[in-house]
Amino acid sequence: MSFKASVLTLYPDMFPGTLGQALAGKALASGAWSLDVTQIRQFATDRHRSVDDTPAGGGAGMVLRPDILAKAIDHVSSTEDRRPRLLMSPRGTPLTQAMVRDLATGPGAVIVCGRFEGVDERVIEARQLTEVSIGDYVLSGGEIAAQVLLDAVVRLLPGVMGNAASGETESFEAALLEHPHYTRPTEWEGRTIPDVLTSGNHARIDAWRRERAEALTKARRPDLWQAQARKKPTADR
Repeated sequence: MSFKASVLTLYPDMFPGTLGQALAGKALASGAWSLDVTQIRQFATDRHRSVDDTPAGGGAGMVLRPDILAKAIDHVSSTEDRRPRLLMSPRGTPLTQAMVRDLATGPGAVIVCGRFEGVDERVIEARQLTEVSIGDYVLSGGEIAAQVLLDAVVRLLPGVMGNAASGETESFEAALLEHPHYTRPTEWEGRTIPDVLTSGNHARIDAWRRERAEALTKARRPDLWQAQARKKPTADR
């Protein structure tokens, strides 16, 4: 069974976007995953096809109506659908590599791209939407965030990466940032490749890469380093 993504958006022309290129695009063309995009506005009931209204209690911006969004969700996802329902939102749970791996082993995802000031809380509760954030900043809408999530997931699907092992040492796979990379020429602008990488001693190379990954993580992401340190078993006394 291939991974099936259903995206709900007010801007369907934004898809597949980057997902139609490179690894994700090749995988889409080969059937490793599928993508269907639904225009939320088609479920509007008035002649203006409006999908939002003013926020209850006052305030700036507009809010996506629950009745219209619920109809869109129900159209693409029945009660028997086992796929998680996600809402791309800056207040959501941060997207992590662990979450990406979990999604990649499942049947797919229903992804709602938020717009305006937000989405009516009632539809989030009633349709059991899990809010997901790609970072501590605000975008114009959830479309780019949805593409980020799907790109991260698709590359982990079976057969998508030419060399499956290439993903095993990437940043966040082992709760560490990735080690530095080098390639030819051996010397460039007076800078050389570290001798250990051309030594042919794979044990030394692995140790060097681990050491550099740990040093980078400690310097750039102390939060990850602390989490990594907590996972290390303590020696028996």
